[in-house]
Amino acid sequence: MSKYIITGGYKLDGKIAVDSAKNAYLPIMAASIICSGEVVLHNYPDFVDVKNMAKILEILGAKITYQDDAMIIDSSSVAAKFVPVEVAKMLRSSIFTMGALLARFRKARLAYPGGCDIGLRPIDLHLKSLRDLNVKIQEVHGIINCDASKMNGGRVVLDFPSVGATENLIMASVLGKGKTLILNCAREPEIVDLANFLNKCGAKILGAGTSSIEIEAVGALSGCEYTPIGDRIIAGTYLTAAAITGGKIELEGVNPQNFATLIDKLHNSGCVFGIKSGKIYMRSPKILKSVGFVETSVYPGFPTDMQAQMLTMLSVARGCSIIQENLFESRFKFVPELIKMGASIRVKERAAIVEGVPFLSGAEVYAKDLRGGASLVLAGLNAHGYTTVHDIYHIERGYSNLDKALNSLGASIRKEE
Repeated sequence: MSKYIITGGYKLDGKIAVDSAKNAYLPIMAASIICSGEVVLHNYPDFVDVKNMAKILEILGAKITYQDDAMIIDSSSVAAKFVPVEVAKMLRSSIFTMGALLARFRKARLAYPGGCDIGLRPIDLHLKSLRDLNVKIQEVHGIINCDASKMNGGRVVLDFPSVGATENLIMASVLGKGKTLILNCAREPEIVDLANFLNKCGAKILGAGTSSIEIEAVGALSGCEYTPIGDRIIAGTYLTAAAITGGKIELEGVNPQNFATLIDKLHNSGCVFGIKSGKIYMRSPKILKSVGFVETSVYPGFPTDMQAQMLTMLSVARGCSIIQENLFESRFKFVPELIKMGASIRVKERAAIVEGVPFLSGAEVYAKDLRGGASLVLAGLNAHGYTTVHDIYHIERGYSNLDKALNSLGASIRKEE
């Protein structure tokens, strides 16, 4: 298994461009199934999850090529309506093919999706909301069979503003007849990006980014050329990496409004920001301050995908902080690894109470999931001595060459296969 060996104690200082957002790229890739022409997606991010989605599309019959920074998807030959078990287990986002296949073929068949083990992430909301639109769904031995032959628009009220359910509903509703109204939907920037992509292909979607989305079905979608948004979680990871090392950083390629709650918490910890000409500048203080209370929430609240990085940063901030995880019940699996490195953290149910220490110490630690794994890399940047992070395949699901990116800013990370 690959691992990172990190020599701690180096301040980060430099500028870096942010990759495309994984959580925007994946649903847009799935949505290309609906398009009759070629889809050209720029700023291709070399993530394992993106590669796995490409494999899924190719199994369904799509042809994928690469040119310069772009992924080119031709879905004209897609004929299969089944996502096999062994493929679906590789990637939770395989669930997005359900909405896309229903739009194109009015039928879909797939296995339950995989992904990080951070707690229950049931797809009941996806299935219930599709049933509300008259989609017939049968679940047999772990296989989901969907028939949307009688789907002609309607009104759906989500019990919870699920990002995935909102995106699946949007995709399933863009072709055919009638209007679909989705209420209490998710408002994440990645949903806006999916709607912008589909609208550029000829869809009629209004209200993305609000709690109410209206889709007027059209007869067909064309292909288009599109650049997905920058990844706000990668941007946040770079910012917290600079903060935990007492460094400074300049980011480009990401909209600061998309992660304003994180910037606010970093500001509270003593970091100083400047935003100019689409770039974000941050300088961290000599000693970070605690921020009191942080709780994860749906957008525009504090993102659960930044909880681990924030907790790690606060483990070396002066004072006591509390992080409340409201979305996933198993998202503190990385904490015992941080404690190995000298962090003072107590977990009680869904809350972590962290008392800042002056510094962390190098240790052998193991990534348990994507964001928790990235947080251990940040801990290693701060730590005295050497830190080895094992099982970095988790990290590579959502970061492209994180070692090289951080090394370009002054870190000392060596990857060993």
